[in-house]
Amino acid sequence: MTKSVPSVSVSYPANGSSSKSNELGMRAMQERAYEKRGEQYLLIKSPPASGKSRALMFIALDKLHNQGLKQAIIVVPEKSIGSSFADEPLSKFGFWADWTVAPRWNLCNAPGGDSGKVGAVGKFLEGDDQILVCTHATFRFAVGKFGIEAFDDRLIAVDEFHHVSANPDNKLGAHLGTLIARDKAHVVAMTGSYFRGDTEAVLSPEDEARFETVTYTYYEQLSGYTYLKTLDIGYFFYSGSYADELLKVLDPTEKTILHIPNVNSRESTKDKHREVEHIIDALGDWQGTDPATGFQLVKRPDGKLLRIADLVDDDPAKRDKVSASLKDPSQKNNRDHVDIIIALGMAKEGFDWIWCEHALTVGYRSSLTEIVQIIGRATRDAKGKTHARFTNLISEPDASEEAVREAVNDTLKAIAASLLMEQVLTPKFEFKPKTPANTAQDGFDYGENGYDDSKCNVGFNEQKGTFQIEIKGLTQPKSPEANRICENDLNEVITAFVQDKTAIERGLFDEEMVPEELTQVKMGKIVRDKYPELDEADQEAVRQHAIAAMNFTQQAKKTLLGDGTDAPSNTAFVDGVRQFAMSVKELDIDLIDRINPFSEAYAILAKTMSEESLKEVAAVIEAKKIKLSPEEARDLAKRAVKFKQERGRLPSLTSADAWEKRMAEGVAFLTRMKQEAMNG
Repeated sequence: MTKSVPSVSVSYPANGSSSKSNELGMRAMQERAYEKRGEQYLLIKSPPASGKSRALMFIALDKLHNQGLKQAIIVVPEKSIGSSFADEPLSKFGFWADWTVAPRWNLCNAPGGDSGKVGAVGKFLEGDDQILVCTHATFRFAVGKFGIEAFDDRLIAVDEFHHVSANPDNKLGAHLGTLIARDKAHVVAMTGSYFRGDTEAVLSPEDEARFETVTYTYYEQLSGYTYLKTLDIGYFFYSGSYADELLKVLDPTEKTILHIPNVNSRESTKDKHREVEHIIDALGDWQGTDPATGFQLVKRPDGKLLRIADLVDDDPAKRDKVSASLKDPSQKNNRDHVDIIIALGMAKEGFDWIWCEHALTVGYRSSLTEIVQIIGRATRDAKGKTHARFTNLISEPDASEEAVREAVNDTLKAIAASLLMEQVLTPKFEFKPKTPANTAQDGFDYGENGYDDSKCNVGFNEQKGTFQIEIKGLTQPKSPEANRICENDLNEVITAFVQDKTAIERGLFDEEMVPEELTQVKMGKIVRDKYPELDEADQEAVRQHAIAAMNFTQQAKKTLLGDGTDAPSNTAFVDGVRQFAMSVKELDIDLIDRINPFSEAYAILAKTMSEESLKEVAAVIEAKKIKLSPEEARDLAKRAVKFKQERGRLPSLTSADAWEKRMAEGVAFLTRMKQEAMNG
């Protein structure tokens, strides 16, 4: 059985606000970033296509003309992204200066290797020109050659900042750390996915604290579009060869970017060229190659001619021609220029094709960051494009496969990516404790009956894309850092949580798992490890806010998806959040902690995966289950102490309450350990 079920389907009001410009020619996100232009260290977190490159142009020009900086160096991860910083006539739209990069200083366009380009950076630093664009690699080598002091009084702007890591082995991260320690340059960092997809932090906590952050959410971006109204993200499980199953999800009438699997992955047939030929054959009759663009021409049974860009072909001449045709600026607004792009490692980060309606990816990609970047290809707004979707084709674990564990891991990673995207696509959550002093806030809609003093209220501000939710017993953050995390970084905490293999395995497949083991113990550990500088109360505040954000999103999804027979309305997610709040007698943090954050993901999985495969995955995970680790036992014992403070007794091993029993098991485990240690 193979079928596709969207794990999330989000509708947006399409009010056009994010594409409207102010008198200086700035869109909403750019205006917000420009307001912070005086900051020495500025971090801009904003989705793909929200206009980060242009935001940087405005800020850099102000730093050069009004803040006394000598030069601006724009650093991008790869040469193709350098085109995002080409000349822009900003004054034409109201700004007081234009963005101009002398051709010799856009080193992304220069021929040759890094050694010659590093020399060019040296000449630039000695000259009077003000703007240079180069790759991360060129910048790293230039810092190594000229020393960090050569960059004093300059702006260093780092695009795709998630490539940076606090790990000492990451040279770009190390150089930035030195730059910040010297404190004589300005740094603007920009990213559409402020997490790396691995366990490394982007910046050390002390360096990160130096940055002022501007956040523009996916919800704000997509709500303000003019045309795009819905975005679906879903899985499609298949068995056998993906090339045979592909047409069940590849709709030739949709503008599609298809990423075929890496040749080293288990989904690959190990012959990527034959896979592309197979796909083209399945789509229709090949008519030849367009001599002007290099696109493959394929006639569909209905007579329509498809134009297919093959970026998998290894022949450099052919691939460069196709690549150049896709980047042709004169065709940017031509919807009919190309219909389907087939790629392997290309057409991801920085690739701009506004017409893409379907990002279709086979197999699990190397990181969550890569998945987010691929989804970003489909979230551009374009005339007449009202719907977009991302589909991940995943091979069902097969009992006969030797690599079944690998298959299970890939499945879990795909689910983690989906959970994360659900979180970033939804409105922002602001949680506050329910107190008698609370009142209705301006700009928030509290539903049909308005604000009610006697209960926990759910308000929604559509313009800001923000929920305000009152929760009984919620711990509020005290320090500025904890407040910043609760306001802006909950998605980073949730990213670490959904990437925790044990948490997602147990949350999905362990029927004996008590939810608090995930929501309190596992999430508690993740927060402690991630923010060791916070005190215990602030760590608990961050934990509660992160779990509340994830569980509200997951519970709202129930309403959003319904039974799958009706299309979700524009207000389905808001309705879902309200419905969850109303469905419980009292909205308190203990209740939220008692919800398994992965229960809805399992419900989706059960609809998409065959029963046999589901059992197979559960068996693999059951075999790996470790009953209790000493660290988990210590965490449970700490919770047991809190339990005793509240109830005047320790948790009981014979309690009918599964969570109380689990805490008691933690205490018993530690007692046994101590006894065994004393006995030698």
